[in-house]
Amino acid sequence: MAPTRRDLFRTTAAVGAAGVARWLAPHAASAAEAQSLFPPPVADTFTWATEAERAFLEAAVDRLIPPDALGPGARDAGVAFFIDQQMDGPFGRAETWYMQGPWKDGTKSQGYQLKLTPAQLYRASIAAIDEHCRSSYGGKVFAQLDAKTQDELLHGLEKGDVELDGPPAKEFFDLLLQNTNEGFFADPIYGGNRHFAGWKLVGFPGPRYNYVDEIRRFGEPYGLPMVGLAGRDGEPRRA
Repeated sequence: MAPTRRDLFRTTAAVGAAGVARWLAPHAASAAEAQSLFPPPVADTFTWATEAERAFLEAAVDRLIPPDALGPGARDAGVAFFIDQQMDGPFGRAETWYMQGPWKDGTKSQGYQLKLTPAQLYRASIAAIDEHCRSSYGGKVFAQLDAKTQDELLHGLEKGDVELDGPPAKEFFDLLLQNTNEGFFADPIYGGNRHFAGWKLVGFPGPRYNYVDEIRRFGEPYGLPMVGLAGRDGEPRRA
């Protein structure tokens, strides 16, 4: 049987989770310290996305990581909220990036080459995708399409077969997929990975301050409860 999308996420993320665990073990703060150093965002209080952009994000990320028997999809894991917070922060504004010209087509190894910041790329692309959908699907926007049609459109963006009026479709899809993965597997303190959905999928127990007693217990179940930087519930704070 061919692997599902979630099987691929599970396999690739497990490799990264091991590295994260090794780095975080000696560096992680206590829950109380983490609350003061990194105050969690207020859950579901979108500060960047408009209602239309939020609807697109929630629909799109849930097709990239859909719910199934292994657990919730990206929508229920808070990934759209995670992306909203990233777009409203230094990453979305490209504050630490070199953003001066000239802007030429680069190679894949050269990374991001656009003159648009990530937030600008998201805003322009979501508007262009919804406009493409209106003209192609009887006035409906992306969030109103059925799952099969949404998947077909996302595949078209991924392959570069769908041309948008303005922003580059494939570059946007690549960034959306990257941010969706980040939101599904990052610590819940950043707004995604709600109830540790991503960590439960790959078996990562969270960044405890040390694993000294468990290091040599090969093949034994790890009995302590899962924990994030801000505690054990895996949720951002409520307003």
